[in-house]
Amino acid sequence: MKSDNKLSSILHVILHLAEHQQAITSETLALYLKTNPVVIRRMMAGLRQAGLVISVKGHGGGWTMAKPLTAISLHDVYQALGAPRLFAQGYRQDAPQCLIEQAVNASLDSAFAEAERLLLQKFIGLSLADIAADFKLRRQQHQATTTQE
Repeated sequence: MKSDNKLSSILHVILHLAEHQQAITSETLALYLKTNPVVIRRMMAGLRQAGLVISVKGHGGGWTMAKPLTAISLHDVYQALGAPRLFAQGYRQDAPQCLIEQAVNASLDSAFAEAERLLLQKFIGLSLADIAADFKLRRQQHQATTTQE
């Protein structure tokens, strides 16, 4: 089963926008993700509707951040993407009258709901500035190791 990487991809795009501090076209952002500009525009539409990014048409246009990274949580981005399913695991529903299937499904449903609640709570407490700070630290460490070689 293929995993859904929209959240990871859009976070990648947002951090590039924040780094450049100027409008970036869908074509340029598509190069960062090795994808088609149409894919970028589709992903960014939800962020624009949520007020996280701004799109400017015409010469010198493109995408810019509407808010500072400190004001955007991972949960905000997740919601702007339409709150996609977090876990790909499901359960059988072939024999809904089977008491064993009912017990298994109830247990799994409860466990998945609790895991999702904890994960979304973590998303709420994690700002995009936190992710950007981690990136900057990694960049500094990378530069330090490449300079030593």
